[in-house]
Amino acid sequence: MAVVLLHCSASSGAQWRALVAQLGRDRVLAPDLISHGTLAREAGAIRSLMGRLDEPVHLVGHSYGGAVALHIARTRPERVRSLTLVEPSAFHLLRDGEAIDALALSEIIELAVDVRVALAAGDLGSGFGRFVDYWSGPGSWAATPREKRAAFAPQLAKVALDFDALLGDPAGLEDVRDLGLPTLIVQGGATRLPSRCVCTLLRKAMPQAKFEVVPGAGHMLPITHRDQVNALIAEHIHHNSDLQGTDHAKLAA
Repeated sequence: MAVVLLHCSASSGAQWRALVAQLGRDRVLAPDLISHGTLAREAGAIRSLMGRLDEPVHLVGHSYGGAVALHIARTRPERVRSLTLVEPSAFHLLRDGEAIDALALSEIIELAVDVRVALAAGDLGSGFGRFVDYWSGPGSWAATPREKRAAFAPQLAKVALDFDALLGDPAGLEDVRDLGLPTLIVQGGATRLPSRCVCTLLRKAMPQAKFEVVPGAGHMLPITHRDQVNALIAEHIHHNSDLQGTDHAKLAA
């Protein structure tokens, strides 16, 4: 069983430490994403890693990592045994939606602009704080210990590149429609509008996907609700490991 876990923006593969231990370390990879500025380049680096494995992988991604995982699944589905998307930040899909999706797109673009303005001004702490408070709630950045704020703030440039990738990708809903892979979509019950809209669009485009809501959770649910999220992911992976040799396209149909 080969598993690849992709983390969110401004994080690292260590985000998945507990899940790696739960699944077994030998064939579970949790690489650090580079922030290339495009999903295609980020996905290319992960596909190279996957190419070293001798079997299709169970691919898991959260937020930015979820958008990368979705890109890989739609461009190289033969390399993927199952797909788990935990609030994937595929904000480019919002271009294809309805009025509520346009509102969500405007909201996330506003955040991306704030990040870019703060980065240009060299105000890394303020920009990263805006990013953290948006996803984790007002006051979250102020409540973060000073030494951790000092370590996180320089990652603002990577956050800006991730927004470029997420908003600039040309793929639309038609590119992911009816993706013939066993897919699990996980959403926090108290998450932000852009994430809710992306999950809704994916559910419509991939009606065969399993959908789970973690009550009370926000966007950072793999951290704040770790045990619940890890249990959902592990069950999905183990179930689809038992289906080796199954024609997933027929199963989805």
